[in-house]
Amino acid sequence: MSLLTIMPSGKTITAGEGMTLLAAILAADEALTHKCNGNAACGTCHVYVQEGRKGLSRIAKEENEKLDAIVGVGSKSRLACQAKILGTEDIKVELLGFGSGF
Repeated sequence: MSLLTIMPSGKTITAGEGMTLLAAILAADEALTHKCNGNAACGTCHVYVQEGRKGLSRIAKEENEKLDAIVGVGSKSRLACQAKILGTEDIKVELLGFGSGF
Protein backbone atom coordinates (compact mmCIF):
# COMPACT_ATOMS: atom_id res chain seq x y z
CA MET A 1 0.00 0.00 0.00
CA SER A 2 1.09 3.53 -0.74
CA LEU A 3 -0.22 6.90 0.29
CA LEU A 4 -1.13 8.89 -2.80
CA THR A 5 -1.31 12.67 -2.47
CA ILE A 6 -3.13 14.44 -5.28
CA MET A 7 -2.29 18.06 -5.97
CA PRO A 8 -3.52 20.76 -6.18
CA SER A 9 -6.35 19.55 -3.88
CA GLY A 10 -3.97 17.98 -1.35
CA LYS A 11 -6.26 14.97 -0.98
CA THR A 12 -4.44 11.87 0.31
CA ILE A 13 -5.71 8.32 -0.14
CA THR A 14 -4.39 4.81 0.34
CA ALA A 15 -3.69 3.14 -3.00
CA GLY A 16 -3.18 -0.58 -3.42
CA GLU A 17 -0.33 -2.29 -5.18
CA GLY A 18 -1.10 -2.90 -8.87
CA MET A 19 -3.60 -0.04 -9.20
CA THR A 20 -2.94 2.48 -11.92
CA LEU A 21 -2.60 6.11 -10.94
CA LEU A 22 -5.72 6.77 -13.03
CA ALA A 23 -7.80 4.25 -11.06
CA ALA A 24 -6.53 5.61 -7.75
CA ILE A 25 -7.16 9.24 -8.73
CA LEU A 26 -10.69 8.44 -9.92
CA ALA A 27 -11.35 6.42 -6.73
CA ALA A 28 -10.43 9.57 -4.78
CA ASP A 29 -13.27 11.40 -6.59
CA GLU A 30 -10.80 13.64 -8.42
CA ALA A 31 -11.52 14.59 -12.02
CA LEU A 32 -8.96 13.48 -14.59
CA THR A 33 -9.68 13.35 -18.31
CA HIS A 34 -9.05 9.94 -19.86
CA LYS A 35 -10.46 9.68 -23.37
CA CYS A 36 -8.96 6.34 -24.46
CA ASN A 37 -10.05 4.23 -21.46
CA GLY A 38 -6.50 3.57 -20.29
CA ASN A 39 -4.90 2.41 -23.53
CA ALA A 40 -2.06 5.00 -23.75
CA ALA A 41 -3.60 6.22 -27.00
CA CYS A 42 -4.59 9.80 -26.20
CA GLY A 43 -2.33 11.29 -23.52
CA THR A 44 -5.15 13.16 -21.77
CA CYS A 45 -4.33 11.60 -18.39
CA HIS A 46 -0.84 13.15 -18.38
CA VAL A 47 0.24 13.99 -14.81
CA TYR A 48 3.44 15.08 -13.10
CA VAL A 49 4.81 12.75 -10.42
CA GLN A 50 6.33 15.15 -7.91
CA GLU A 51 7.48 12.51 -5.40
CA GLY A 52 7.74 8.72 -5.34
CA ARG A 53 8.59 7.96 -8.97
CA LYS A 54 10.41 4.80 -7.88
CA GLY A 55 7.12 3.62 -6.37
CA LEU A 56 5.63 3.31 -9.87
CA SER A 57 6.12 0.81 -12.67
CA ARG A 58 8.69 1.58 -15.33
CA ILE A 59 7.65 3.46 -18.45
CA ALA A 60 6.80 0.98 -21.22
CA LYS A 61 7.31 1.60 -24.94
CA GLU A 62 3.67 2.60 -25.63
CA GLU A 63 3.65 5.18 -22.83
CA ASN A 64 7.04 6.58 -23.85
CA GLU A 65 5.93 6.97 -27.47
CA LYS A 66 2.75 8.83 -26.43
CA LEU A 67 4.67 11.08 -24.02
CA ASP A 68 7.05 11.97 -26.87
CA ALA A 69 4.07 13.17 -28.91
CA ILE A 70 2.33 15.46 -26.41
CA VAL A 71 2.94 19.02 -25.24
CA GLY A 72 4.24 19.91 -21.78
CA VAL A 73 6.13 16.71 -21.06
CA GLY A 74 9.01 16.80 -18.61
CA SER A 75 11.12 14.41 -16.57
CA LYS A 76 8.26 13.99 -14.05
CA SER A 77 5.62 13.18 -16.67
CA ARG A 78 3.60 9.96 -16.66
CA LEU A 79 0.36 8.78 -18.18
CA ALA A 80 -1.84 7.99 -15.19
CA CYS A 81 -3.44 5.11 -17.08
CA GLN A 82 -0.09 3.33 -17.51
CA ALA A 83 1.72 4.04 -14.22
CA LYS A 84 1.05 1.17 -11.80
CA ILE A 85 1.56 1.62 -8.09
CA LEU A 86 4.19 -0.77 -6.70
CA GLY A 87 3.31 -0.16 -3.05
CA THR A 88 6.93 0.50 -2.10
CA GLU A 89 6.76 4.23 -1.34
CA ASP A 90 4.37 7.13 -1.05
CA ILE A 91 3.55 9.10 -4.19
CA LYS A 92 2.61 12.71 -4.86
CA VAL A 93 1.09 13.62 -8.23
CA GLU A 94 0.06 16.93 -9.75
CA LEU A 95 -3.04 17.05 -11.92
CA LEU A 96 -2.41 19.50 -14.71
CA GLY A 97 -5.90 20.89 -15.06
CA PHE A 98 -6.05 20.37 -18.81
CA GLY A 99 -6.00 17.42 -21.19
CA SER A 100 -2.58 17.67 -22.76
CA GLY A 101 -3.00 14.82 -25.22
CA PHE A 102 -4.70 14.65 -28.60
